[in-house]
Amino acid sequence: MKLWGGRFNKEEDLLMKTFDNSLPLGKRYYEEDIIGSIAHAQMLGEAGILTTQESRKIVSGLESILKELQSGELVIDEEAFEDIHSFTELTLTQRIGELGKKLHTARSRNDQVAVDTKLYCRKRGLHFIELLEQLIAALQEKGAANPVLMPGYTHLQRAQVVTFQYHLGAYVEMFKRDRARVENALAIMDENPLGAGALAGTTHPIDREITTDYLHFRTPSANFMDAVSDRDYIIELLSACSLIAVHLSRLSEELILWCSQEFKFITIDDAYATGSSMMPQKKNPDAAELVRGHAGLAIGSLVSMLTIMKGLPLTYNKDMQLDKEAFISAFDRTDQTLTIMQRMLVTLKVHPEKMQQAMKDGFLNATDLADYLVKKGVAFRDAHDIVGCIVLYCEEKQCSIEELSLETFQQYSEHIDEDIFEYLEYESSLNQGNKREIRGGS
Repeated sequence: MKLWGGRFNKEEDLLMKTFDNSLPLGKRYYEEDIIGSIAHAQMLGEAGILTTQESRKIVSGLESILKELQSGELVIDEEAFEDIHSFTELTLTQRIGELGKKLHTARSRNDQVAVDTKLYCRKRGLHFIELLEQLIAALQEKGAANPVLMPGYTHLQRAQVVTFQYHLGAYVEMFKRDRARVENALAIMDENPLGAGALAGTTHPIDREITTDYLHFRTPSANFMDAVSDRDYIIELLSACSLIAVHLSRLSEELILWCSQEFKFITIDDAYATGSSMMPQKKNPDAAELVRGHAGLAIGSLVSMLTIMKGLPLTYNKDMQLDKEAFISAFDRTDQTLTIMQRMLVTLKVHPEKMQQAMKDGFLNATDLADYLVKKGVAFRDAHDIVGCIVLYCEEKQCSIEELSLETFQQYSEHIDEDIFEYLEYESSLNQGNKREIRGGS
């Protein structure tokens, strides 16, 4: 069943019906379609376009359909309707009679789908913020419980001493930015498109403030043509999801490395790992690997949406129906990956002794030695060269910097005194100078 057909002489080709059907994905936001229709029906009554009695009967019918769908008593037949809008209107008409045909007065499916999509994106975006806050809390709590020293890395080579807590804190900052991006996307979509009609409004005396207030939008949209053709807000939210996926992927990569036999910094809980069908000893970090892999799909969804929109003339085009294939799956992935990562972090076990052992190999206090020389009056470039020579010597002798004698140190620089040994202690490295006092420091 469909909402058009008067000017056609023949039925759609059967393949075309399937090709054109958006209901399998569109039914995901049946709540938004019905809530938007309720707001529209109430406005029609308050604006005097329908009688109060007509408006109330339509609203009551819509509320009944919504309740039955939510309870599972009513199931949407994907074969019977071409989209979620025809399901809502035709089901209403079946129940309340000819009055149901008045629901679409002063409305087009163009502004209807625009408001549906905005409401759906807003709901998902608000949930992403909740999930991000839970993930941030998990990172902070895991770090606070394990403020142990570990190597910090550049180029995946041991570089300087940090703490596990500080390392996780970098991801806290990433996900805080992600939260801000989602909030920005929600702000961008906070305009009500209802009332735009197909593209140029309606001759009926509608009141857009009523639907704006009912649906909790900040303001009505300013241009009808833009209102029905705008999908920027989907792209904004997909962009935020893509960056969330990238950050989750980077964190996953580190968890995968850290739980390997080569690092042994952490153990991932059995609930988020799987085994091998051939090798009985294997415990694979599949959850982290899947989170990492999903980043590619998230980025693909963003590129798909940008490509769909890139050459469309104003206003609505049927290409835009395909947006659901990009954003619904991307939103589902974002939900799943944020949840899995939060649970994995809460349950993983940290091995401080392995981190500390790794910290003592790799000359992580070399930069501290260079800074020591600078404070003794040596130019940094000269200090850099001196410490490089000391590291080369240690590599040849297979010893650490702190194992050298004062006599050996002084062969490289007369500025080195006995206080150097306290300066080179890994445990005091983070407290040297102003490291902790400088904003953002470790």
